[in-house]
Amino acid sequence: MIACNTATVAAVAELRQDYPDWPLVGMEPAVKPAAAATRGGVVGVLATTGTLQSAKFAALLDRFATDVRVITQPCPGLVELIETGDLNSPILRQMLQGYIEPLLSAGCDTIILGCTHYPFLKPLLAQMLPSRIILIDTGAAVARQLKRLLGERDLLAVGPPESAQFWTSGDLQHFRNILPILWKSPGNVSNFVW
Repeated sequence: MIACNTATVAAVAELRQDYPDWPLVGMEPAVKPAAAATRGGVVGVLATTGTLQSAKFAALLDRFATDVRVITQPCPGLVELIETGDLNSPILRQMLQGYIEPLLSAGCDTIILGCTHYPFLKPLLAQMLPSRIILIDTGAAVARQLKRLLGERDLLAVGPPESAQFWTSGDLQHFRNILPILWKSPGNVSNFVW
């Protein structure tokens, strides 16, 4: 699984070509379910600049958003704050308010969380957004697809789940420090070596 929208748009096609036997599932902003969910026909997308500027995102809009108006909002700096474990500071709130205000002003009633970091902000967004706003996150759907593909290849784990295992290519101690904030429980953390 490529657990990043930006990495998916940058590399999924090449990875699928290079590794045709691997069940690769990528992340992409949930344009199709958002277009189906909107009541007023205006959908907002919070995402990274890289995702929003990609040809893959443009193709999603062409394919699934022909009957709705889509307002995109790049969110520079948001991923970096989340990666520090900041999920509720005044700085984060101010930044997030600046990103959601244009979407609300444009009449969005449905907002896509177009980055795998952004679901960590769902509790804060629930406080900041009117209750009528629908938040769309693809995490559960992607997990179901990955489970289906692993099942087809008889690669599903059997038995009770063990503790979660995480790998990082970044600073190991930093990741260990923020994991309980983001994951709500500790896990086994190792360095990922290329």
